[in-house]
Amino acid sequence: MTASRPVVFIHGLWLHASSWQPWVDLFREHGYDPVAPGWPREAATVVEARERADDVANISIDEAVDHYAAVIAGLETPPVVIGHSFGGLITEKLLGQGHGAAGVAIDPAQIKGVLPLPLAQLRSALPALGNPANLHRAVSLTREQFRFAFGNALPEQESDALHEQWAIPSPARPLFQAAAANFVMHSQAAVDTANADRGPLLLISGTADHTVPDVVTRSTFKQYRDSTAVTELRQFEGRGHSLTIDHGWREVADATLTWLLGQGL
Repeated sequence: MTASRPVVFIHGLWLHASSWQPWVDLFREHGYDPVAPGWPREAATVVEARERADDVANISIDEAVDHYAAVIAGLETPPVVIGHSFGGLITEKLLGQGHGAAGVAIDPAQIKGVLPLPLAQLRSALPALGNPANLHRAVSLTREQFRFAFGNALPEQESDALHEQWAIPSPARPLFQAAAANFVMHSQAAVDTANADRGPLLLISGTADHTVPDVVTRSTFKQYRDSTAVTELRQFEGRGHSLTIDHGWREVADATLTWLLGQGL
């Protein structure tokens, strides 16, 4: 492992960048140089992000990808890129474009070419997709909506506490883009899954996830069948979409560190 290898953490919709802090601390302890930048125009704190929801309205997938590509370009060494949910999709796009030494996509949002669309996934996205006018808006989740989308595998009290601690308004546009990806020729949710020159990629899935069900991640894994680059899948039984922030986050983080060590990173 390169002692000073940078790591870029990318969060998904409805969580603030600071939700990665336990991971940042752990990876720093293991000799990495981690950062967790927010999405474009994301406020520095959860409180500010809730007060300034309109700042992030209408951000697209490509705008977020370009934002993180610029972060990576400013680093002296190609980083490991670790993303959750839409951050996972962004991780896949960045790696396919040649940014980063390796990628870990945790419960990654649906990319172009993935066909399964389970009912639980549709229900999780309904707060945004249920109103076409949300396309150019920022949308928040209620505690109940968060509990279904993120905390369904947790006690209600823990899910509500996570909502209070980390949940912020997020742009709805990426959800609309992903939902329409298979009907749009040049969709921003498309990933270069055939790239054989990219770094290794680990896909992680929680088998109880409502927002990105396990069948979706398994289908994403199959999209990489034409690439000879290292692509692996790790499933966590009974875990939901909150697996990066709930009481079991360390298990996922330790598995990620072990995999990176196995890749010589």
